Amino acid sequence: MGGRRWDLGATRRMGQMFARRPSGDGPARPDLVASGKLDGALVDWAFYRDGHRDERIGSYTEALGRAKRGQGFVWIGLFQPTDRQLAILGAEFGLHALALEDASEAHQRPKLERYDDTLFAVLKTVSYVPHQDLTATSEVVATGEVMVFCGPGFVVTVRHGEHSELTGLRQDLETQPERLAVGPGVVLHAIADHVVDRYLEVADAVQADIDLIESEMFTPRGWRNIDRVYQLKREVLELKRAVAPLTGPMRALSTLRHPLIADETRNYFRDVDDHLLRVKEQVISFDELLSSILQAGLAQVQVAENEDMRRISSWVAILAVPTMIAGIYGMNFDYMPELRLKYAYFVVLGVMVVACVGLYRLFKRNHWL
Repeated sequence: MGGRRWDLGATRRMGQMFARRPSGDGPARPDLVASGKLDGALVDWAFYRDGHRDERIGSYTEALGRAKRGQGFVWIGLFQPTDRQLAILGAEFGLHALALEDASEAHQRPKLERYDDTLFAVLKTVSYVPHQDLTATSEVVATGEVMVFCGPGFVVTVRHGEHSELTGLRQDLETQPERLAVGPGVVLHAIADHVVDRYLEVADAVQADIDLIESEMFTPRGWRNIDRVYQLKREVLELKRAVAPLTGPMRALSTLRHPLIADETRNYFRDVDDHLLRVKEQVISFDELLSSILQAGLAQVQVAENEDMRRISSWVAILAVPTMIAGIYGMNFDYMPELRLKYAYFVVLGVMVVACVGLYRLFKRNHWL
């Protein structure tokens, strides 16, 4: 198990190392001198003391030293960092190798792990993809990931995917210094709350798609939309894979006794857990409803096939009568009745017409045609 290690030599080497690029995580600080080690990955960083962003700290080395002495904490945001960049921060904060390996690879399952005094959380982010018409290939739910390292004196967030943004989250927290003053655990809660709130928004949007496809399915020839139902079901399963596994970590955070999670913060985690359970039940109901719609569509397909077979069988039966009579009188025997009658030809045609009309009326009355 890896604990937190403060390497003062590494701290000096990493001074002035952080370059910034604009992002939704927070405003850039152009006064910092970039070393290039985190180019393309660093979103923002700041030192927070008593809940306020300390703008007087112009050096990352100084901020890290103050965090080490318990005067506040450092919050670093990264977007799709490389293995080498994660290794730099891992050495700086004493992050466990297994957690770093998970953070470097996307497509992780939502989870919460504890490494000594450091918490490592993986959360799936979701976003609704607007579309004019739902087709058999429409993307409805897009996913990303946020990994959070939370330890004494630091928070490191690692984002993967274009739909993992934490737009405005840092700014919102900075307007609530009384919350940030509690410590790094508040940042973990804010991220979890932001992610779960997006779940609720996406679930409401998906509900509208399901209502539309359900109304269309029960229209005449609605079974032709069955491929759209199947595609929507796949997208709901993508949402379910993001929501369902997170219930365990949220329940753990709402009951966890840990120095980073204050009693008040646990109450907030319980609220997030309640919201998550609600959206989980909603997503499960989506899956069940779509399964029912899919079965109804398949039943409609079978009914349509039966109706088509009855129509085909009816016309085959109608055409069989003149075919049979014409076949009999086409055998070219010399001694056959009615062959030499003057009006035999018209009589046979009349019999064919009467028989066909009679069969047509019979099938029509029985709703086969």
